[in-house]
Amino acid sequence: MERRGLLKLACAIMPITALDARAVEAHAEELRAQAAVARDQAKVVYHLSDLDKVDFVLGNIRNHYNGMGGPDKVTIALVVHGPALKAFHTATATPDVTQRAAEMQKSGLALHACINTMRAQEVTLKDLLPGFIIADKGGVVRLAELQAQGYVYLRP
Repeated sequence: MERRGLLKLACAIMPITALDARAVEAHAEELRAQAAVARDQAKVVYHLSDLDKVDFVLGNIRNHYNGMGGPDKVTIALVVHGPALKAFHTATATPDVTQRAAEMQKSGLALHACINTMRAQEVTLKDLLPGFIIADKGGVVRLAELQAQGYVYLRP
């Protein structure tokens, strides 16, 4: 009699366990698919205000593109304000910064220049390297806007 009770219990539990296993696997598959989409739609904004970090940040952005599998796998924006903007003045930019900024812009890097910094440094868009757009509400406001749009914030 005891064996029959165990057998009935095993038969009663088995379909639930099999169903649960299928549900768990389906959920795991859904999570894997969501992770793949998230990788393909990654969005990152780099915050750059320190002049001495320009080369470092440009290197990080290059490494970010490479690490994600190319510019088609990640959208990257760079918001520049404060002393760092001087590195992007056409008249004073180093050949290396000029070349790297141009290459990354071709890869899709969005370059944002803070309007407040531009005014303080008395420069216009034509005084900056090609490809910059003006963060017309300010650099920090642009950073917040991009974060609200789902961009991950990085400040190296």
